[in-house]
Amino acid sequence: MTTTTLAVLVPLLPFLGAAAGLLLGRRAPGFVRPLAVLPTFAAFVLAVAVAADQGGGKAIDAATRLTPTGSVPIELALHLDGFAVLVAVLVGLVATCVQLYSTGYLRDDPRYTSYAALVSLFTSAMLLVVYSGDLMVLLVGWEIMGICSYFLVGHYWETPEARAASLKAFLVTKLGDVPFLIGLFALATDAGTFRITGVVQAALTGGIGHPTLIALLLLAGVAGKSAQFPLHTWLPDAMAGPTPVSALIHAATMVAAGIYFVARLLPVFAASAAAMTVLAVMAAVTMVGSALAALAQDDIKRVLAYSTIGQLGYMSGALAVGDRGAAVFHLLSHGAFKALLFLAAGVIIHAAGTNSLTAMSRMGGLAKRIPDAYWTMTVALLALAAIPPFAGFFSKEAVLSAAEHTALGESQVAPSGAGWTVLIAGLLTALLTAAYATRLWLLAFRGRGAEAADHGKQPVVMNAVLWVLAIPSLAFGLTTGYLGDWFDGRALTPAVTTSVLSTGVALVGGLVTYAAWRHTSALAARTPMGAVAAHPEGDGSLVEEEAIASHAAAYGDIASAPDPADPGRLLLGPLHRHAATGFHLDAVYSALFVRPVLAAAALVRFLDREVVETYVRGASAAPRWLGWAVRRAQNGNVQSYLSALLAGSLVLAAAVVVLANVTAGS
Repeated sequence: MTTTTLAVLVPLLPFLGAAAGLLLGRRAPGFVRPLAVLPTFAAFVLAVAVAADQGGGKAIDAATRLTPTGSVPIELALHLDGFAVLVAVLVGLVATCVQLYSTGYLRDDPRYTSYAALVSLFTSAMLLVVYSGDLMVLLVGWEIMGICSYFLVGHYWETPEARAASLKAFLVTKLGDVPFLIGLFALATDAGTFRITGVVQAALTGGIGHPTLIALLLLAGVAGKSAQFPLHTWLPDAMAGPTPVSALIHAATMVAAGIYFVARLLPVFAASAAAMTVLAVMAAVTMVGSALAALAQDDIKRVLAYSTIGQLGYMSGALAVGDRGAAVFHLLSHGAFKALLFLAAGVIIHAAGTNSLTAMSRMGGLAKRIPDAYWTMTVALLALAAIPPFAGFFSKEAVLSAAEHTALGESQVAPSGAGWTVLIAGLLTALLTAAYATRLWLLAFRGRGAEAADHGKQPVVMNAVLWVLAIPSLAFGLTTGYLGDWFDGRALTPAVTTSVLSTGVALVGGLVTYAAWRHTSALAARTPMGAVAAHPEGDGSLVEEEAIASHAAAYGDIASAPDPADPGRLLLGPLHRHAATGFHLDAVYSALFVRPVLAAAALVRFLDREVVETYVRGASAAPRWLGWAVRRAQNGNVQSYLSALLAGSLVLAAAVVVLANVTAGS
């Protein structure tokens, strides 16, 4: 087969698997799991074959006209460059791991059939976005991912949290998609084509007439899809869905689509210095704000959600300084270790026998019970904290190095101010990232919370997937010397200055957090409530009985107590309560948008009920009353008719006489 034929099969196979799973799921339940895993795995194998054939060389393009449009043509086009083939491999790997993992995680779920089909469709849509060479075809995959995320986040639809989270994810991303769609049409109108290669060529030759406006419209959609400030608020709430879905969304689909889109169309954004500056500021605010919020969360999945937002901010920062190679490199690295983090968190939740135990303050005694999750999550957290030689160090350092070059005026693509913004924010975020990664590890595996009931060993397939993902989390960064051809020929080897700075601040963040944890642990051990948290049964002393009674009134049970040794509270101080709520951004949106819309809806409802319906009722009442009067007059009595006729004649005669007298007198 040719490379283009193989590339067509890559998104097609998961789509066919999804269709077959839905059709055969109820009739032949035994085929559900094979139809979920095998097509996705086959797509992954073919994606690897396509990457090997492409080899980081010249891009492979193929297209066929879908239908005559009369103006700008729409084509079913493939564009296979180094970025596309590597991202497709990541999507296939993570999706295969998620499908395998889900066979154990959701083995007793009655809605597994629809879940597996939606995951396959989700994967197919992302692969369509990755390989597409036409903006309209890309938009199809973009929107399919939106509806898949709605159903998957709301998988546990019987819970109000899942219903609200799925609706919020759909509406917030659609809020960004409206200007995004307008920007796509404006871009195609200026460039005269929807083909990505044609649009890029038009941007490079100055053929885009409104670059700033178009870039800002497109950035709105990117901010929604990739959870960047200010449209990032849907992602932490999306944790109400199954944990494997979170791994898929955060590592390889949905949020990666926006970053990948900007990387593909970077010349369009680079044509406007204002757009690049806006992207840099958006990335900086996203990085720092999300890292602070992650340091204050108690829910392990929300910590990871804010972590994803921050890491996507790094990718946006790399794009803002004009280095799409660094952005995609971090996208690939992050995809491996973030999928591992979420799936390891799923093992923790599964070990507790419930989907609700996600609070780190309630965890204790887990390291020995789930050693596979313990060791693999440790690897992933070291990669997240960018500690060498783990993958996150190399990819994050590539971003900071690119920002440094731009800040020093060595880039012709982005203004130096964008470089300084990304560099400073990136270093501060590196400090905070190491802090919340250390805090997560300490609270989850060395915490003082009450032990959950032991539900036995986890399914082998779940633990096996963790070790598969641990390999790229550890070793992917070591391949930088061999991937230059896939990344526009740019070397991604670390630079001395940014390597020392980023590693230094990461070590400081980790050590300070550990010291704060030791300090708070020592204080907690000397307080009655600290002793109760460490030894929930107590020893029967009066002090402990009073502490337990006070605790029961506040929390309901010992297991729900917050860990008294949480270093996040000490490190953030008065900022903690604001960071824990995401700096009240949801409340701001509620005050600025939700409440006015609800008030306007209430006014419309009042006007419809009290004004419009009153008018309608009045308009219908007059003919009804007239009909009643006429019906009363038509009683069928001839004498009544003659009497009325005579009375009417007399009235008319009297009126004529009076009118004649008046006329004669005048």
